[in-house]
Amino acid sequence: MRTDDLYPPQRLAAAQAATARAGLDALLITPGSDLRYLTGYHAHAQERLTCLVLPAQGEPTLVVPALERPAAEASPAPGTGVRIVEHNDGSDPYPLVVRALGGPVGAVGLGNRMWAEQVLALRTALPDTTQRLAGEVLRELRLRKSPAEVAALREAGAAIDSVHAGMARWLRPGRTEAEVGADIAGAIRAAGHASVDFVIVASGPHGASPHHATSDRRIEAGDPVVVDIGGTMPTGYCSDATRTYVAGGAAPADFVAYYQVLHAAQRAAVAAVRPGVPAQAVDAAARDLITEAGYGPEFLHRTGHGIGLDGHEDPYLVVGNDRALEVGMAFSIEPGIYRSGRHGARIEDIVVCTADGVERLNTVPTELVEL
Repeated sequence: MRTDDLYPPQRLAAAQAATARAGLDALLITPGSDLRYLTGYHAHAQERLTCLVLPAQGEPTLVVPALERPAAEASPAPGTGVRIVEHNDGSDPYPLVVRALGGPVGAVGLGNRMWAEQVLALRTALPDTTQRLAGEVLRELRLRKSPAEVAALREAGAAIDSVHAGMARWLRPGRTEAEVGADIAGAIRAAGHASVDFVIVASGPHGASPHHATSDRRIEAGDPVVVDIGGTMPTGYCSDATRTYVAGGAAPADFVAYYQVLHAAQRAAVAAVRPGVPAQAVDAAARDLITEAGYGPEFLHRTGHGIGLDGHEDPYLVVGNDRALEVGMAFSIEPGIYRSGRHGARIEDIVVCTADGVERLNTVPTELVEL
């Protein structure tokens, strides 16, 4: 996949135009997904300042530590038209930001996840400048994925699917969650991911905790096991997929009953995706079926979250979000049912809203798998 397809130079111009429309003089973006989205530069977040100064009009400047300049120059950033300036250890980098702005300005948008110490230093360097969130501008640009971004997410989905397809090799009674998780982490990297972002192996009663990671609990025969895994590909785009398995024995009858409800709810939510449908309506498609079956209080979270350069980003499929879905929006569909003290289940696919409806980027079966 070509880098200039994923990080095209015209993206900066689009962001500058959106910055002007928002009434901001510039965006100031430190390392993270927004910086990578705009420039393709995957910078290391640290105490030394790295900051993209993106004025509403004029030349973008990337302020970097001197020791990071080679990495910045090797990234796609120079090809997007960004000028790189450096600062040495022991020097104050914030005057470089002010200089790149052309002097004091009225309002800037700061990266949503900028470190507090950098926010405060910029407030000192620009005392009369109003600070707002850059997300006001960048959220709208990042919501709709380009064909190249969808292709990158499709590649990520296929990679994580291949890990789920091999689960029988690792998930067996007698092994600990941590042992299984270590094998899965190795498989995520072997499948082509640049990093492992999370591995959840939640067996038996741990399955009732949606964000349980792993533990030294030994998996028992007949245990339901929630496996939620994801990573970041070399492109920067993320994977995320959940399946629920039964390890080496017959599943509890009450589990089988609510898994059938969950499976129907997940399929209904996927089928509800199409342009113009409010995000909360997809949540309702799953939640209503689960509630009607008597498990409503045990569905503890929203139905989905957006995904791209971040594992969690807009749009969120949750009650109260009436934002209409649009072509190119990518997000998870992951209802769950969690029975405290007993077990739980979740099914998660990443999908993309298309002109015709929906494309599932995870294609491994969603039916209950008994290993």
